[in-house]
Parts: sequence; C-alpha cells; structure tokens
Amino acid sequence: MATFCKERGRLQSCSQKTMDKHALYQLSYGLYIVCSKADKAINGQIANTGFQITAEPACIAVALNKENYTHSIIEESGLFTLSVLSTEAPMELIANFGFRSGKEVDKFAGVNYRLNSAGVPYVLDHTLGRLDVKLIGQHDYYTHTIFVGELTDAQVFAEGTPMTYAYYHAVKKGSAPKTAPTYREPEEKSAGAYRCTVCGYIYDPQVGDPDGNIPPGTAFADLPDDWVCPICKAAKELFESVA
Repeated sequence: MATFCKERGRLQSCSQKTMDKHALYQLSYGLYIVCSKADKAINGQIANTGFQITAEPACIAVALNKENYTHSIIEESGLFTLSVLSTEAPMELIANFGFRSGKEVDKFAGVNYRLNSAGVPYVLDHTLGRLDVKLIGQHDYYTHTIFVGELTDAQVFAEGTPMTYAYYHAVKKGSAPKTAPTYREPEEKSAGAYRCTVCGYIYDPQVGDPDGNIPPGTAFADLPDDWVCPICKAAKELFESVA
C-alpha cells in the first residue's frame, strides 16, 4: 500500500523497509553504443536505456548520466547515433565504451566505425544496425538526462540477435558501472569469488572467464599473473575477496 506524502508531493511506501528493489531487475533493457560529435570531439558510451517513443515521426530516447563525456557532447551538438549491439559483441568492445572515459582515451582507436552525414560516428563492429537522431528535447531527472530526438536516418547492417541487458549479465557475466541507471551493488557469488575494486565485476571460479580462455573451476590464485578484468581491464592485484 502507498500513501500520498504532502511534503514531497509524491506517493511513498508506508514502509520503505519492505521495498524489494529486486523487482527492478525484471525490467527489460537492450545494450547500445550512443555516440555524438561536437566541433572536433567525438565520443561514445554504452547505454542500456534506449527506446522508441513514437512512430510518426519516429522519435528515440536515451538516458545518460550527467557525469559522462557523451552527455556534454550531445548537449552541445544536439545530435547522436545509437548502434545496436549483437550478442556476439565481445566484452573488450563493451568495456572500451562502457568503462573508459573519452576524456582520457580515444575510444575509437582500433574500432571499425564510420561517420554519418552530420559527422557523428557510429560503430560497425558487432552491431546489427544504427539510428541517427536529432535532438528535439531533454528532461532532467536527478543523476540522468533523458535525451529525446527525431530519427533522421537508419540502417541495418546484419541479421542477428540484439544483446539484451539480461544476456549481458547472465551470459557475458558483465556488470554495470556506477553511473548506469541500473547500477546495483554486486552480490556475492560462490566461495573463492573475487571482486574487481574498479568496476565491480566478480570473478566466480565456478564460471571462470570464457572470453579469456579461463575454464570453469579455475581458482583465482591460479589465474595467470597477466590476467586482467574482462570488463575494465584492471590488473589482478586490484581484486578483493568477497568470501
């Protein structure tokens, strides 16, 4: 049951202690690379909140954290692209756009991409298609801004299965950065698990690291010294036990 709070002007639970935020995990999301350009600066980031809100004209919305570099570039240029990742996308590509700052590195180095007619980049590697969007409005919500734009162009690159956020977590064993709208504190895994102190990824010895050719059953202590976090590339010494 919920009651109306006159002081805050919104509904609030009679007992906040009974709220089970695991219900939020049932919401469905995709996984995309959102890019923009302003002057000579280009950048892109992983986003899971991207959706179509109207048909005629077709309008697209994305939600980005205000701290992210791509956020400020979209505000300046009023343009962005959305590249739809496939389930075949490797963790290296996701980590490059999701756990690194474009203020510090060139995220497009070594990445197969092109520029649309407005000069905004879109990614070709492991993507199924791209949407070009011109900003028509933005809405501020606490840590994030929802950017809404009209679709100006679109293209399908290949047939395949779009990656969902559930697939990213369950199959790719990925985590969400703290700036993501769906960030959650990592839950402890099996005995012998270790957590990356940089991005929150948990190495579970029962699972191993399939993308890194580490088979299930490999203890953390037995990982090669040059093994790095499959998400953010943090060194092995930056992991801590969650036992």
